[in-house]
Amino acid sequence: MIFDTHAHYDDEAFDPDRDELLGSMPARGVGHIVNVGASPDGARTSVALAKKYAFLYSAVGIHPDDCGALDDVLLDEIRAMAQDPSSKCVAIGEIGLDYHWMVETKEKQKEAFIRQLRLSQELDLPVNVHSRDAAQDTFDTIKAEHAGTTGGIIHCFSGSAEMAREYVKLGYYIGVGGVVTFKNARVLKQVVLETPMDRIVTETDCPYLAPVPYRGKRNDSSMIAHVIEAIAQIKGMEKAQAEEILFENAMRVYRLCAAPAVT
Repeated sequence: MIFDTHAHYDDEAFDPDRDELLGSMPARGVGHIVNVGASPDGARTSVALAKKYAFLYSAVGIHPDDCGALDDVLLDEIRAMAQDPSSKCVAIGEIGLDYHWMVETKEKQKEAFIRQLRLSQELDLPVNVHSRDAAQDTFDTIKAEHAGTTGGIIHCFSGSAEMAREYVKLGYYIGVGGVVTFKNARVLKQVVLETPMDRIVTETDCPYLAPVPYRGKRNDSSMIAHVIEAIAQIKGMEKAQAEEILFENAMRVYRLCAAPAVT
């Protein structure tokens, strides 16, 4: 059974067939999906999708590219969405730092990141963390502001095996998606090899980062089957065993251990 710990079905790429595609997921081996809000509208839509589909959960937060919008009013709205039982919110995310596009200043990004890390502590929810071209600042901020509290996932992990090891020591899980199937993903393959199997979770970041053999096409949760196969090969285990462990890991980090998979 597949658990997609990080999806964006609110993205306009799914506008033509969103309901049809999501409705097909249980029959395609997908047990659970967490739709992760990255903007104010994305968070709201994630909640709406979680209310509509039994197997889908929400995460709410503001991505660093949109963090200029994070004032007290919006933070209160994020808090309210996260606290609403009907939203099925399992994490604060997608939050973090992005120094690639630099839509907002480093100082503004760090301020928004810390505010949302503290919100996760207030609500006792794990975090789903975005980091691009900001590996050391992301790690330092998490270590100073969040380590030893609610835990969470370092989404679309792109750091070194050594940094992954340090995150695991602090209680976080490593998010692995379609990139692990790419021929040139040497560093990520090494991360998977060296990271304990019980600290890896699978994700899509769909509609982006589709795995081989769908690279360059629209990604969806069912394609995680190829990610699981790649992880199993790296770890030297049977795919079925890897799939079971990876599903259990996601259930644990999102505190859904009592929730049955939808069949």
